[in-house]
Order: sequence, then structure tokens, then C-alpha cells
Amino acid sequence: MLVYQDILTGDELLSDSFPFKEIENGMLWEVAGKWVVQGAIDVDIGANPSAEGGEDEGVDDQAIKVVDIVDTFRLQEQPAFDKKQFVVFMKKYIKLLMQKLDCEKQNLFKKHIEGATKFLLSKIKDLQFFVGESMHDDGSVVFAYYKDGATDPTFLYFAYALKEVKC
Repeated sequence: MLVYQDILTGDELLSDSFPFKEIENGMLWEVAGKWVVQGAIDVDIGANPSAEGGEDEGVDDQAIKVVDIVDTFRLQEQPAFDKKQFVVFMKKYIKLLMQKLDCEKQNLFKKHIEGATKFLLSKIKDLQFFVGESMHDDGSVVFAYYKDGATDPTFLYFAYALKEVKC
């Protein structure tokens, strides 16, 4: 199994069990999330306690709905950015990320980051913002939004901010 860590914080943000599609010249990875039910699930085994002289005690249903990616990687939702805050964040983030990239990746990153930033800015009002488990101020942000009325979220990752680790 491959796990993808944030190269700035070491937080695990994704794994190969969630297929991705490259968009915006490979700058962003698009990953489909899914709402799932966690916890106690009511299973009907066919018994009828009231007919057998017992009481129907019911189940202490602790089931909750979570988004698989958020839950698996313990992503922490952050307050939304407006356009101005996002631009300030991106300027700082680009500087931090550039320090971690080799020369070849730096050149590609510089060439395509503007397009990826504009793509995200065009969706800014629809985005949710998540960070890794450590909630480090200088970490990567994972973005989520609902495509064209979808019921499950789509996540966006900065591809150059992820380091592949074999488990």
C-alpha cells in the first residue's frame, strides 16, 4: 500500500486505495470521496422478541455518517478563506513548498501553479478546507467541494506537496 504524506508536515493525507485523476497540468489531484455510515448497524436476524414473550429492547444506535477520506486520514476542517485570504495563503505556501522541491519540479511548479490557483479561486465559495491531523499552520490544505449537485464530495490535493511512502 502507498500512503501520501504532506512533505511539509509529514501528515498522512491520502493513500492509493483512493484513486486520483490529475488535473490542471498535474498540479492537482482530484479524488472522489464518499459518505459512509460508521458505528452500530441495525441487523434484522428475523427474531420477534414480542412474539417470544420478550421485550423489544431496540439497539443503541451509535451510527454516524462520515466522509471516508476525512475520517481515514483524520483531516481537520478549517474555516473557509475568502479570495484575499486565499491569495495570501498561497503566496506563503508556494514559498514553503518551493524549498522542498528539486530543481526540475520547481520549474514545473512555477510554470503551472498560477493555473491551479486560478482554478481553485474560481471555486472558492464552494470549497471546504482541511488540514492534516497535526493541524500545523504551515501544512498543505486539502480542498473539498460538491461537483454539479453531487451527493459525495470531491477532494483536491496539491500533487507536488505529496510524498509517496510504502507501507
